[in-house]
Amino acid sequence: MKLSLVLIIYRSDSPVALEASKFCEELLIAKSVKTIRIESDFHKDQVEKYLCNLEFKPNIGIVLGGDGTFLKCANALKAYDIPLLSINIGGNLGFLTQEKDFLFDKSFIKILENEEYIIDFRNRLNCDVCINGTSPEKKIIKSYDALNDFYFKSIEEDISPTNQIQIEIDNEQVNEYKGDGLIISTSTGSTAYSMAAGGPIVHPSIDAMIINPICPMSLASRPIVIPNSSKVIIKPVKKSKGEIKLWRDGSKCMTIKENYYCEIKKGDSPCKIIRFKKSTSYYNTLIKKLDWKGDLSLKNPKN
Repeated sequence: MKLSLVLIIYRSDSPVALEASKFCEELLIAKSVKTIRIESDFHKDQVEKYLCNLEFKPNIGIVLGGDGTFLKCANALKAYDIPLLSINIGGNLGFLTQEKDFLFDKSFIKILENEEYIIDFRNRLNCDVCINGTSPEKKIIKSYDALNDFYFKSIEEDISPTNQIQIEIDNEQVNEYKGDGLIISTSTGSTAYSMAAGGPIVHPSIDAMIINPICPMSLASRPIVIPNSSKVIIKPVKKSKGEIKLWRDGSKCMTIKENYYCEIKKGDSPCKIIRFKKSTSYYNTLIKKLDWKGDLSLKNPKN
């Protein structure tokens, strides 16, 4: 890959990420590569200010932070279709980031130039928040995209977090979940909130959607994995007390009122993630983060 313009985004509340961004910028400028460096606490109009008047868009975006920083950037930069390279700075190795050694040993530039990487196309989810009406055409109030997940939980002001949510899959009413909430996750997001709530780990190359109840009151309410070609409708049950809040990738979106419903389906464009061929494998990341045993013969060599 020939690098001519690189967007550098660093975690806004991290002095370590700030210094890493300056280091990264210096390395690229020394290679005659133009850079745009911004902190992660930005809004869409700020991104447009930097990018809209350019003759050509950046070749890549380098995100310096953790998985949370990357998720925010991936959502904010969706319209620009820029391949993103995320390098873990200031935290533990994430599922979406490359090791920081590639930055500080200066090898990442050579890896990019020699194309010693793979671009993973990670599916997003799209959620249209609609209002019930008499017209056959749906009336969309708001639309969101998420790389990891959407989830529904009671608003904080409620006395009890318990809520009741109705779910339809491909126009068929499937279940009503009563409990703390409901997660709709991509395969990429299966190792995030869904895993913490007892959901299955699904390899990111599998085109799937995970529906996972949060602390359900019935043991019959189990996680289910469905094709990501499915259309999922989420409705608050009218007899349920209180309102529910829609979240995406760990950020609040809006309150889902009694006469609203959410239509969730596969997003229209994937997220392009740059993964170095020399980086830690997906399974080795699972071994490290989840404290799995791995290859025991390497830990207990025979004398």
